[in-house]
Amino acid sequence: MLDLQELDARADLLRHQRSHLPELAEIAELRATRTDLDNRARDAQIVVDDLTEEQSKIDVDVEQGRARRTRDQERVDQGLITNPKDLQRMLSELESLQRRITTLEDQELEVMEQIETAQRELDALTTQVAAADERLAVLTGSRDDKTGTFERELDTVSAEREPIAAGLPGDLLALYEKLRELKGGVGAAPLRARQCGGCQLSIDPSELAQIKAAGSDEVIRCEECQRILVRTADSGL
Repeated sequence: MLDLQELDARADLLRHQRSHLPELAEIAELRATRTDLDNRARDAQIVVDDLTEEQSKIDVDVEQGRARRTRDQERVDQGLITNPKDLQRMLSELESLQRRITTLEDQELEVMEQIETAQRELDALTTQVAAADERLAVLTGSRDDKTGTFERELDTVSAEREPIAAGLPGDLLALYEKLRELKGGVGAAPLRARQCGGCQLSIDPSELAQIKAAGSDEVIRCEECQRILVRTADSGL
């Protein structure tokens, strides 16, 4: 029984260690960070795309304005407009067109600066996402390696446990399993130096006398914690 308890305690410890690997907490935190970075990178990409589209529209307007200015200026320079009023109107339109082109060019420069700033932010976020992915790959590999080691150790413990459990009476094994569930994983404890190894309380003389008088095949329970007490050479009986 104590051999079974020792193996079960070892298995519990292995499962606890497997579920509390330091990599697991860092992976969870890093995944949350990466999700945030990814969202921010997506938003930054939208900003870059919108600004790029805006710049393209301004570029088209600037090119159209320049083409019209060139065409109208050539008409003036070639003397194709002879009517003084029409000529004056054309010159006025050329001045307005130049002001419009200058305004568009200023807007174009401003948008280009905004694109440069937005692109720097996007590049920085992309770099951080890549670094997070790289770190996640390392952590995941380490987690998998350690988990594999624990799984193999648990398989070994399970293989050692099976024949021991099979050699116990079914009702005793069922009681042990129930107590393990109720008592924090410890269903059986040794009686050493007149003390229960489960609750660590001393057994009173009257109870010790009953234990001493009990048959070797009789199941003994601690009156305090109700765990199965296993008599040993050091029980003090």
